[in-house]
Amino acid sequence: MAETKVETLKPFQVDLSFAKPRITILTFIFLFLTLVGVAAGIYGLIVGHHHICNTTREIPWGILISGYIYFAIMSTGLCILSVLGHLFGGTSLLPLSNRSLYLSIFAILAAFLIIGLELENPWRMFWMAITPNPTSNIMWMGALYGACVAFMLLEFVLILSKRFALAFALGLLGALTEIAANTNLGAVFALISARPFWYGAQLPIYFITSALMTGAAALIFFNYIAYEVRQKPMDEAMQKASSAAAKVLLLFLIAVSLATIWRFLAIFTGGSDEGRLAAKALLSGPLAFNFWFFEIALGLVFPIIILVFGGLRNIHAMFLASLITLIGAFFQRYDLVIGGQIVHPYYGLFEDIPRYLSYSPSIFELLMLVGGASLLITGFLLGERYFAGVFESREH
Repeated sequence: MAETKVETLKPFQVDLSFAKPRITILTFIFLFLTLVGVAAGIYGLIVGHHHICNTTREIPWGILISGYIYFAIMSTGLCILSVLGHLFGGTSLLPLSNRSLYLSIFAILAAFLIIGLELENPWRMFWMAITPNPTSNIMWMGALYGACVAFMLLEFVLILSKRFALAFALGLLGALTEIAANTNLGAVFALISARPFWYGAQLPIYFITSALMTGAAALIFFNYIAYEVRQKPMDEAMQKASSAAAKVLLLFLIAVSLATIWRFLAIFTGGSDEGRLAAKALLSGPLAFNFWFFEIALGLVFPIIILVFGGLRNIHAMFLASLITLIGAFFQRYDLVIGGQIVHPYYGLFEDIPRYLSYSPSIFELLMLVGGASLLITGFLLGERYFAGVFESREH
């Protein structure tokens, strides 16, 4: 980090480092990209999603579902890390807790924006809210994630007002609800018996391990950017917190690697023919490059190597490991979603059904995805501008 020293910010004090013209312009650029994504979604509502999205009857879930899962899982990991710091105040993660909570809020808002734009009839969510179906996983997913946002917003407001005891209680409720929502999200896929690549008890647990991996990577990434923009050296406590987050990242990179290995072993030793065919699409088929380069090499192997060989003490190495983990994690979500649908349920029953179905995202789908990601970045930039003193506070 740079050697320039700046004074510790007070709560609610505007951070002039993030109020500079270039950062303000950058904030407006990402806000504009968010609005462009929203405009693309509104255009789809007007002309019909089937005109702007490349999803089909055979592959109804595309890159927007992957983006929704990516940011929802990230939010869960950030929320859990925040609670670990808040509830166990003696841990090294404490200095990162408030920033982690704030980022978790905007990560789930980004997920909500993407799924809202992806739905062809988003107003039907109102009817789902007033006529809930307790047997529906998707209903519970919406209800639980909605409760998460409420708990986290209230917790952050209570931290701002220094009512820490009540804030911690809400934080614990928020984390428990996030875990329930995250495992339920995994169950949305795991309980679809018609898709053998998804079906089974592994995905809900896999989603939790992925959440902590992605959350730790996001926390290291955004914390590094915050200090780089300020040209401010991390104090000893923040360096220890970053190192602790890197240890969490390393632990769950290994856990996700093992989960991935065992998942494929289970598919090939006891799965169905359709499940094995879908797995082969990742290992040697149309998704092979995504799987081996982005998901395995970039998302798991390279970060583990970086962190094991000195990355747990070097903040720049931590940043690099977190960056490539975040890239790889997105492709993990994409390969999971598309890989589960790439084999037609009726393959082999009719001669005109191809071995693998094809899908590539449209420009409108990419714009909506960028809109969701830009919302998170906009929230981060505004948060560092107006709440940096809260993020750096050790008072709680």
